[in-house]
Amino acid sequence: MYEHDVLVVGAGGAGLRAAIAAHEEGADVALVTKLHPVRSHTGAAEGGINAALRNGDSWQDHAYDTMKGSDYLGDAPAVETLAQDAPENVIQLENWGMPFSREDDGRVSQRPFGGLSFPRTTYAGAETGHHLLHTLYEQVVKRGIEVYDEWYVTNLAVTDEDDPNERSCHGIVGYDVQTGELAGFRANDGVILATGGMGQVFDHTTNAVANTGDGVAMAYRAGVPMEDMEFIQFHPTTLPSTGVLISEGVRGEGGILYNTEGERFMFEYGYATNDGELASRDVVARAELTEVNEGRGFEDEYVMLDMRHLGEERILDRLENILHLAEDFEGVDGLEEPMPVKPGHHYAMGGIETDEHGQTCIDGLYAVGECACVSVHGGNRLGGNALPELIVFGKRAGSHAAGRDLGEPKIETGKPANPELEDLDTTASLGTVGDDEAAADGGLAAEDPETVVDAAVEREDERITRLLEKDEGTQHAEIRSDIQKTMTANVNVFREEDALEETLHDIRDARERYEDVYVADKSRTFNTDLQHTLETRNILDIAEALTMGALARDEFRGAHWRKEHQERKDDEWLKHTMVSWNDGQPELWYRPVILDGENKTYEPKERSY
Repeated sequence: MYEHDVLVVGAGGAGLRAAIAAHEEGADVALVTKLHPVRSHTGAAEGGINAALRNGDSWQDHAYDTMKGSDYLGDAPAVETLAQDAPENVIQLENWGMPFSREDDGRVSQRPFGGLSFPRTTYAGAETGHHLLHTLYEQVVKRGIEVYDEWYVTNLAVTDEDDPNERSCHGIVGYDVQTGELAGFRANDGVILATGGMGQVFDHTTNAVANTGDGVAMAYRAGVPMEDMEFIQFHPTTLPSTGVLISEGVRGEGGILYNTEGERFMFEYGYATNDGELASRDVVARAELTEVNEGRGFEDEYVMLDMRHLGEERILDRLENILHLAEDFEGVDGLEEPMPVKPGHHYAMGGIETDEHGQTCIDGLYAVGECACVSVHGGNRLGGNALPELIVFGKRAGSHAAGRDLGEPKIETGKPANPELEDLDTTASLGTVGDDEAAADGGLAAEDPETVVDAAVEREDERITRLLEKDEGTQHAEIRSDIQKTMTANVNVFREEDALEETLHDIRDARERYEDVYVADKSRTFNTDLQHTLETRNILDIAEALTMGALARDEFRGAHWRKEHQERKDDEWLKHTMVSWNDGQPELWYRPVILDGENKTYEPKERSY
C-alpha cells in the first residue's frame, strides 16, 4: 500500500495546480495519473484564460458575463470566486514563466472571446493549454512532488454508511498499466479527483481517447451526486474528419463563418446581430447546424471558417498552430483557403457536485476541473473560462485538502433530507443489471482507513480476475461504439423526446450486453483491452445520467435544446438536475440555483448577442 497526505487523481491543469497548492501547505502529496502529465488533455486547449486584468475591466463584469453565458444556471458564489481569483492566478502563472503572448509595450495580450463584454482572454498563441500544462508540470518537478505515472485509478476506497453524506474517502485503488499490479493508495487528508472530461461518450469529439469520465463515474457510485449532466457544450468549430478543435481564437481575431451562399449567416439570418461569430458557443453551434439542415451547408455537413483576411503575419504570430491542424487533418492551407468546420462535442458543464472549495458530500473527497461541477458554467460555458476554472478551483481544493481554512462554503453538497424528487416518465429500465457486483456503492463499515483501502483493493482484484479469466462473450469495443453512435445521433445539439427515450433503451441494451463482457488480452502488462473495458463501464453510467437529465428538463436553456420546448422556463427550471446512485439505480432530484452573489442578485434576463 502506498500512503500520502493528499492524493490527486489526474495530472492535467486542475490536478497539477491542486498538487502544487497542497504541497505549498506542507502536505506530502502525490499525483496518480493514467497518462504522463504533459500528455493530459489540458494540452489540447487552444484559446485562452479569462481574467479581468486591465483598466476598464472588472471582476464584476467577468462574473456578469459568466452568469449570462450560463443562462442563469451558474451558482453565484462559484461564479464570483472564479472572477475574483482569476487575475492573481494568471499573474502567478506569468511569474512561473508561462510564455503569454504580449503586446508591443510588453503587457500580456488579451483578445475578444464569445460572450465577453471586454477582451479579457489572455493567451499563448493558439497553444495556451500546452504552455499552461508545461508551466505547471515544471513546478511539480521543481518541488519534487511524486508522480505515479501510468497508474489507472479504477475505484475509490469509501466507507459504506447508509447516508452518503456520512461517508469518508480514505484512498483509491490503482492499476499499474506497465506491470499489471493492483495496489491501494491511502490518503491521510484527502483525495482530489481531477480526471477531466467525458468526451468518449460521443463519437465526434474534441476530447482525447483517455477522456472517459472515470472520476465522475467513480464518485457517483461512491454516493456523490452528478449535477447538470445534460448540459454538454458542442464547440462550433471542429474539423469534420476528426473532431479536432479549431480555436475560438480564430473568431476572436476576426475570423468569419459563411455558408454555401457566401453569406455571413450569423448576421444575415439574425442568429446574433450584435456579436455575430462571437456570440456564445451554444448560439453559434445551433446556427451552423440550422444552416446545414436548411440546405446551406457544404456537403450537407459543415460551414466554412475564413481567416485569410487577417494576413499572414498576424496568423503566424497568433494562430500558427491552427494552420498545422487544418493542413494535417483536412489538407487545407488556412492562408489561402477557408477551413471546413462543424459542431462537435467539446466540454461537460456538469459533473461531480462540489462546493466552492472543491469538497463533495463525502468527507475527504474533492473534485476539480472538468470532472467537477461547482456550477460556475451552468447551462453553457463561455470560451476562455475553462482554464481559469482549473487553476482557481484546483488551487482552492489543494489548499483545503491540505488543511487551509477557506471559511464556510456557501454552496451545499449532498442530497438533503427532503429533496424535490423526479419520477422520470420513461419506459426504459434504468440502472444496473442483475447482480452486477461492480454496482456496489460505498465500501466497508470500518473505522480503520487501511482496512477500508484493503477491502476496496480486494473487491477490485476479484472484478479484474473475473474479466481476465472469462474466455468468451462480448468485447467492450462493440458496446462502446454503439453507445457513442446513439449519443451522437440522439443527444446532440438538437434533442427530441422520442430520440432521448430511444437512447435510454439503447443504454439498457448496452448494460445487458456488458454483463457478458470479456477481455481477450490475458496479459498483465500494458493491457489496454482491460483498461478500456473498465472505462466503458464508466461511459455507460455517464451516458445514462446525461440522457436522463436531457429527457427530464423540458425547456430550452443554454446548450440544452428541446424541439418540443422552445422557451426557457424560469418559473420551473431555475434548478440543478441531480442524479444520485441508489443501490445501483439512478435517482433524479433537484437543487435550487443560487443567484445571490456577494453584493447583488443576478436576475435572469433574455440572453441575446
